[in-house]
Amino acid sequence: MAQASTTRILRVVTSLLLGAATVLGLGTAPGHADPLGSIPAAQIDFGGMIRTYQLHLPPGVDKPTGLVVNLHAAGLTGADQAALTHYDSVADAHGFAVVYPDGIDRSWADGRGASVPDRQGVDDVGFISALVDRLVTDFGIPRGRVFATGLSAGAFMANRLACQRADLFAAIAPVAGTLGANVGCSPSQPVSVLAMYGTADPIVPFGGGVMNGRGGTSTVLSATQLVDRWRGLDGCSNDPAAQTLPAVGDGTTTEQLTYAPCAAGTAVVFMRVDNGGHTWPGAPEVLPAQQVGLAIRGFDASQSSMQFFEAHAR
Repeated sequence: MAQASTTRILRVVTSLLLGAATVLGLGTAPGHADPLGSIPAAQIDFGGMIRTYQLHLPPGVDKPTGLVVNLHAAGLTGADQAALTHYDSVADAHGFAVVYPDGIDRSWADGRGASVPDRQGVDDVGFISALVDRLVTDFGIPRGRVFATGLSAGAFMANRLACQRADLFAAIAPVAGTLGANVGCSPSQPVSVLAMYGTADPIVPFGGGVMNGRGGTSTVLSATQLVDRWRGLDGCSNDPAAQTLPAVGDGTTTEQLTYAPCAAGTAVVFMRVDNGGHTWPGAPEVLPAQQVGLAIRGFDASQSSMQFFEAHAR
């Protein structure tokens, strides 16, 4: 399994370096096992379109205690996200199921208009919501324990899910992705948010404004604007509890700002990583710092998000 994981990570590197136009060997036919022996691909018919995903269930558990939707970055796949974030093992320790959906054209319709599925009018909010409905029904997962996380474009999508389906997602944990400036956000109820951003991200600008991504140009909220928006929507106080995480010698410093308690017992937590790049904190360093900025070692985004989800179920 270690060999398979290493191979997956190398393929993530290849995908990113080539602009994710092609990922060698990652496309598996729906219903067939991946050649690396990991999670079998599965599919769902949504709106007359076959959508694929990979599902991990905790071993030896009759009913998972929760569900995390883990969304890949643009140019990658659900299988890539599973390999990069090592979320299966983290979820197993908590009895959670994890699902890794695949975006059309390896992208998401996150509302910015900067992706093929956005321009084609793909309903990814509807697709992911239908997938969640199927899984919670099939596996008896408590509906108040459904969460979403994601990297880059996956983070933009996680924020949009919380904005439009707050009834379905109790908490989200976006990493290196905010929300399009043109995307409205009027959640039906408070949603807890753990937001993780590097100040030296060369792809999604920490200060917001124009972003040049795989699918084109868009205008995005800054990390601070995104946090402030959720803080306002959740009715949080203006004064956070601040904590600086111990330095680990990776060239970054992480300040954790916790706004809590907010409405309905929610919380908004901002992990601001000074000098941090466009990476999943705690994941293997898959690209040179010249391209994505410094890898973040001060905390593990998978562990941190899981602990956050456990604490903010409904």
